[in-house]
Amino acid sequence: MSQFIVIEGLEGAGKSTVHAHVVAWLQARGISVVNTREPGGTPLAERMRDLVKEVHDEPMTMEAELLLMYAARVQLVRNRIQPALAADCWVVGDRHDWSSLAYQGGGRGIDLQLIRQIKQAVLGDFGPDFILYLDLDPAIGLARAQERGKLDRIEQEQLSFFQRTRATYLALAAAEPNCRLIDASLDEEGVKEAVLTALEQWFVSLAK
Repeated sequence: MSQFIVIEGLEGAGKSTVHAHVVAWLQARGISVVNTREPGGTPLAERMRDLVKEVHDEPMTMEAELLLMYAARVQLVRNRIQPALAADCWVVGDRHDWSSLAYQGGGRGIDLQLIRQIKQAVLGDFGPDFILYLDLDPAIGLARAQERGKLDRIEQEQLSFFQRTRATYLALAAAEPNCRLIDASLDEEGVKEAVLTALEQWFVSLAK
C-alpha cells in the first residue's frame, strides 16, 4: 500500500537533507517514490510559492497568505500527490498541512479551528500517513538559514514568530501517534541515524 510521508520543521532544521535520506532509504527497498515540496510542487503551485515567499511593495495580509498556502496545497494534492498514491508510488513531502497550523496559526495567530475548517473544506480527511518533525531551537535554525543566503519574506520574521511556530509544532507532534520527533540539533550523522531508526520502526509496524 502506498504511503504519504511528510517532513516538517523550521527553517534550518535540515528538511532537504532528511528528505534525501528518506527517499534513498525507500528506493533501496525497491519502492517507487515521488518527491514534493510545499508551497509548490506543480507549475501553478510554484507560482503561488513565489507570491508567498517574495517581498512585495504591498503588505500581504495573513489571511491572504493562508489562502495562498491552501490554494497551492490543493493543486499539489489533487494534481500530483493523489495520482501518485493511486499509481502505487510512495510520496515524500517537504512540508504539508502542519506548516499552515504552525506558521499561520501559531506564528501569525490565526485561529487553529478556522485553519482546520479550511483544510476540511478543500481537502477533507486527506493527510500524511507518517510525519517526521525535525525540532530545532529557532535561533539556531535562523542562523543556519542566514548562512544559505538571502532570507525570503517569511524567514525575515522576528525570532518570537518562530518561537510561537515551534511551540505549535511541538503541540501537534505530541498529539499525533504517527509522528516521530527528531532532534535536529544533532550533527548530520546523528539526525540521519535517528530518522532511519524511526523509519525502520514505522515500516515494521506497517507489516503487522
